[in-house]
Amino acid sequence: MPNSLPLRLVLASQSPARRKLLQAAGIEPDVLVSGVDESQVVADRAEDLCLELARLKALAVLDRLRATADERTLVLGCDSVLGFDGEILGKPADAADATDRWRRMRGRSGVLHTGHCLIDVTHEARAEAVASTVVHFADISDEEIAAYVATGEPLAVAGAFTIDGLGGAFLTGIEGDPGTVVGLSLPLLRRLLGELELSITDLWTKVAPGGQEVEHLG
Repeated sequence: MPNSLPLRLVLASQSPARRKLLQAAGIEPDVLVSGVDESQVVADRAEDLCLELARLKALAVLDRLRATADERTLVLGCDSVLGFDGEILGKPADAADATDRWRRMRGRSGVLHTGHCLIDVTHEARAEAVASTVVHFADISDEEIAAYVATGEPLAVAGAFTIDGLGGAFLTGIEGDPGTVVGLSLPLLRRLLGELELSITDLWTKVAPGGQEVEHLG
């Protein structure tokens, strides 16, 4: 049954990559940064940590929202960590940390885990899961590592690398959904929406020629 109320998706993340990924898939989210202190959360497993952080981000934003009668509001929290050599790696502490990581990761593989927590504010329901993708790192040189770290990009992302930016040149392949590595898995989001009796097509928007108007499909 089609959703009878207009849908609003609130992304509980300041990540421009996640927002861009949603926009490329026809979804225009509102963005509300959670403010969660990630350093205060610990876990023994990477999958548990990223899901707990995603949940905390979604819940923090939920506390600042109120359901209204004229729209159905969804909140999506996401968080990513890299599982590598028995360690859980989030964002590097500094340039030296990023350099050390790349010296250890080059020529090897890790698993990027992204937790997703989707909350239906209107119906007080929640669906959550983790997407995991194997990442193979190129055997890059010390000079390439130094140049990459100097750009600042690896300091801002989990695992100290991107797939959709400068770091993409230093990966030899992945096994799984590339969106997971960006920080949001669209196939998993589709599944979570299904658990809330929604379709991902309910979130699609249509941009008129010239981009001057946006109207919701459905």
